[in-house]
Amino acid sequence: MPTKSVQTVSEYLRSLDPERRRILSAVRKVVNDNLPEGYVEGVTYGIIAWSIPLSTFPDTYNGQPLCCAALAANKNYNTLHLMGAYGDSAQKAFLREEFEKRGKKFDMGQACLRFRTLDDLPLDAIGKVIQRLPAKALIASHEAAHAHKTARAKTRKSR
Repeated sequence: MPTKSVQTVSEYLRSLDPERRRILSAVRKVVNDNLPEGYVEGVTYGIIAWSIPLSTFPDTYNGQPLCCAALAANKNYNTLHLMGAYGDSAQKAFLREEFEKRGKKFDMGQACLRFRTLDDLPLDAIGKVIQRLPAKALIASHEAAHAHKTARAKTRKSR
């Protein structure tokens, strides 16, 4: 598996065995083909990620770029992290339906879709989820979530 020391997407992919490279490259193509404007591809936390650059939106809660999607090879499976499905229950329900319609196993945590082969994924449905999260919407969601937390913290301090 790649280590956190990889700096580029090419390095990440070269570090994989040929079959994993083929699978992740195909999923990567779907993400890149459907990615809304405003995101850039790179390596974050040692995995392939599509994020809003800090030069565009620096006010994140942890100083890291806001991530739309991420792709990783793990020991026994691969993961595709989809923030569009994490932040929007309708998008997650859409994905679940698409998996079920095609007789595929829906193996997803909060944002992490686990898969072993390309046949495990409805790639067109994943493309639609990617398309439905414009950068401006992710920024608005981030700001709304953290405004709520900031307001709660201020209320606690004033007591």
